[in-house]
Amino acid sequence: MSSLSRAEAVERARLITVRSYAIELDVTSGDGFTSRTVAEFSCASPGAGTFAEVKGAQAVHVRLNGREAPVVDGRVVLRDLAAENRLEASFRAPYSHSGEGVHRFTDPEDARTYLYGQAPIDDAQRMFVCFDQPDLKAPISLTVLAPAQWTVRANAPVRSSADGRWKFERTPPLSTYLFSFLAGPWHVLEREHDGIPLGLLCRRSLAPALDADADELFGATAASLDHYHELFDTRYPFAKYDQAFIPEFPGGAVENPALVNFREEFLFRAGATDSDRHRRFVVMAHEMAHMWFGNLVTLRWWDDVWLNEAFAEYMGWRVAAQTGRHPAALADFAIWRERWGYTADLRPSTHPVAPEDVADTAVAFQNFDGISYAKGAAALRQLAVHLGDEVFLAGVRDYFRRYRFANAALADLLAVLGSAAGRDLTGWAELWLRSTGANTLRPLPSGELVVEQTGRPLRPHRLTASAYASDGSVRRVPFTIDGATATIPGLAAAPAGTVLLLNDGDETYAKIRFDPFSRAALPAVLPDVEDPLARAVIWTAVIDAVRDGEIPPSEFLALLVAALPTERQEGIFDEVLAFARDCLARRGLIPFAPLAEVCAGALAGAAPGPGRRLAAARALLSVADAPLVRSWLAGPGAPEGLAVDADLRWALLLRLCALGAATPDEIAAEQRRDPTAKGAERAAAARAALPTPQAKAAAWSAIVTDPNPRLAVANAGAFWQPGQEALTDPYVERYFTDAPAMLTDRYLLAALQVVRLSFPVHSPAALAPADALLARPDLDPLLRREIADGADELRRWLP
Repeated sequence: MSSLSRAEAVERARLITVRSYAIELDVTSGDGFTSRTVAEFSCASPGAGTFAEVKGAQAVHVRLNGREAPVVDGRVVLRDLAAENRLEASFRAPYSHSGEGVHRFTDPEDARTYLYGQAPIDDAQRMFVCFDQPDLKAPISLTVLAPAQWTVRANAPVRSSADGRWKFERTPPLSTYLFSFLAGPWHVLEREHDGIPLGLLCRRSLAPALDADADELFGATAASLDHYHELFDTRYPFAKYDQAFIPEFPGGAVENPALVNFREEFLFRAGATDSDRHRRFVVMAHEMAHMWFGNLVTLRWWDDVWLNEAFAEYMGWRVAAQTGRHPAALADFAIWRERWGYTADLRPSTHPVAPEDVADTAVAFQNFDGISYAKGAAALRQLAVHLGDEVFLAGVRDYFRRYRFANAALADLLAVLGSAAGRDLTGWAELWLRSTGANTLRPLPSGELVVEQTGRPLRPHRLTASAYASDGSVRRVPFTIDGATATIPGLAAAPAGTVLLLNDGDETYAKIRFDPFSRAALPAVLPDVEDPLARAVIWTAVIDAVRDGEIPPSEFLALLVAALPTERQEGIFDEVLAFARDCLARRGLIPFAPLAEVCAGALAGAAPGPGRRLAAARALLSVADAPLVRSWLAGPGAPEGLAVDADLRWALLLRLCALGAATPDEIAAEQRRDPTAKGAERAAAARAALPTPQAKAAAWSAIVTDPNPRLAVANAGAFWQPGQEALTDPYVERYFTDAPAMLTDRYLLAALQVVRLSFPVHSPAALAPADALLARPDLDPLLRREIADGADELRRWLP
């Protein structure tokens, strides 16, 4: 079946207007579901023809205005349209086990069955015959037939339920990709805030975890709603707000109107760090922002996916900071998410935040990345600084009023923001949203401070430069640079013992460099910098300079040893350590031992309690040697006050397996202790890490063929281990033979994650077969992108 092209979508939107969908889904059978749909639509040119779509279905029957309509390669051929039309369709389809369409899960703990429907980009057609493009929005009336004892939720409140038949209220106009429903014996908690019914759902076996966190989750939801109402001056636009934690969910979270889905990892069944809870809040706020950005006002076509994702990313972190739910949210964004954007912008696959060449829905999948999310969010933050926050918000409020339950594009947003600002923003957008790459800002040696901007195009930046002295004093000076250089009055070039930090406050998106005096002063100054955002910007700049070959790994290690043991923010500690471990130590560029010493020191100095101590413990065990890890797993050697729960036991066992210090029998015994779906994933990862030919063969088979994307990802993430090259080298070339099969019969975003994780990124021998595969003209474009990015990462670290 061919992907929907942009040209086809434009023509279909010109020709038809969808009035409504009436959908009935029968999920009473255990081996598949039945779908029945009535779509009412008008046609601007009677006598013309168009098509609807259906995917993965059997026994498809479609009638248009009483006449049979043929189905050819997944497209329902609709000829001789009338001014007003009625499409009646039915089909039967199997349940999915890969996260596409209607997914069926049986809980290994209690044998209960759960269903969820997911429709990203073009998967609504797996659940009902439809016109599957974002700018053909229509109200949906849903009926679900399910076992009478089940709970069923959807995008609107239940209107009636009796004898296993749930009828839902008619929704406001929705894009097809936002359709969703849940069915099963869900554990449900309900409250109300500001007149909005709130719901939390999970499977029954996770009920204790949901109950334990209910006050926190409902409180976070209420705080976010209140803040968005204040920011947007537009009330939450749907009739209820459910949040469900979904088993075997292949993504992180998805913003279905009134029914947000999260992966179950966000429901903590065991210990959680402060960072775990902070980042969960950010994801919750991100998905809620979509109720306005994406659901109330929806992108017209997939070239504007950033209109959904960049705004939700920016607002999620902003709300986390401004509500106080994550006081260091902006620091976490800088060191984690924005750094993701900088890395993506170096790749061969980089693209503009708002690209103009998204030719079809298959290409659209490529742009759910660090550019659309993190770089887009950073660009929006700079735009708010550029315009002034109140002007920016005034434009956003007008945007919601003008395009309520309609569709919009970049030009529409620029028009309303420009109207609020009293200026034309087309030139700004060309520089920031239609181009690629990050500018680099560096201080030049001079009597007064001169900042140089490189990279193309040169962009306008409004930001702050600060001098951090060894005595703890700070001098901050705002400045603007819109050309090759700018002089900053009031600041001189950094004297000895002072760190000059450009982009203090992280107000713009730009790579930052240090002068030689600042670099020399960092080990002494950085540990005493009070502002976590400043520390995050410094660490981000240092990491970026290491990746670009401007700071040697040995200098980075010296700074880590000096400054990381006293780092107070878990997010900064975790990200810096992960870079040191995964990018440097695993390549032999720095030793592991100093990392273990830093982590041990952090653990020894951590206050009692589950937060900081657990974070330090996780960090230590990821680099510790086998005797220490074994002593923790056995019990007596674990640090005082640290609960060695199921999640921590699996992390310990994974480390032992990677070191060759555990056996398959131990994994099997641990899985018997933890007979959950999560336990199955952790067991798969542990087996994949074992240094035996049998374990590697089984793991590789799962990576290539397992239809469960969660198990495939678990195997891929643990397959390549340092010190196991004799076992894994034969799989380097095999990867390039098997990579195309990794995309088959899987939810595409999860399949791409499998391809990415299983790339042999630490093996120089991968370059030749990568280049050979990339030379093939028939290579799938999605696979080409992943292979090119993997090869680029590998080349970046070669001597």
